[in-house]
Amino acid sequence: MALRLGDTAPNFTADTTEGQIDFYEYLGDGWGVLFSHPADYTPVCTTELGAVAKLKDEFTKRNTKVLALSVDGLENHKGWISDINETQNTTVNFPIIGDQDRKVSELYDMIHPNSSENFTVRSVFIIGNDKKVKLIISYPASTGRNFDELLRVIDSLQLTANYSVATPANWQQGEDVVVSPGIKTEDIPSKFPKGHKVIKPYLRMTPQPDL
Repeated sequence: MALRLGDTAPNFTADTTEGQIDFYEYLGDGWGVLFSHPADYTPVCTTELGAVAKLKDEFTKRNTKVLALSVDGLENHKGWISDINETQNTTVNFPIIGDQDRKVSELYDMIHPNSSENFTVRSVFIIGNDKKVKLIISYPASTGRNFDELLRVIDSLQLTANYSVATPANWQQGEDVVVSPGIKTEDIPSKFPKGHKVIKPYLRMTPQPDL
């Protein structure tokens, strides 16, 4: 069965470049990003792992840990990390799972036979601090992932988990947000004292409440 939004993210133990981990223990009470790669020494993924390493502080600010996966083994991973560090001018600072037995890949439905019978597609899962799946995106091998967008999504998910709001198209930190439809317009001032604007009865905007 494929995972869907709102499902509990399956726990697993796996050998990684930083030792064996239990996924739930690794995440603790924080959020997580699990993302897969078709194989080691692939050019697009080399740039992606470098990009994530450079964003480590941004993920940490959001109480979010990252965990990568490739179906190749740990010895391959070590050589690949050396290449990533050299070519991307960074230091890989998060674990990479060696998933040669495809255990985690199959648990998270990362292998799509019509794309490749042997390799994972380039999937991304954002896991909330409640261990629920909050976002799933699968990319083709030819298109590099936008990790700034994933940070933006985490900002939105964490904000909307704590306030009765949603974020509009292309929203960025600090911009106005949408008041949830379940809140009556007359109740908005008490819940969102920074003010609000009624554009349509179903579209009410308010400043970001946690700033």
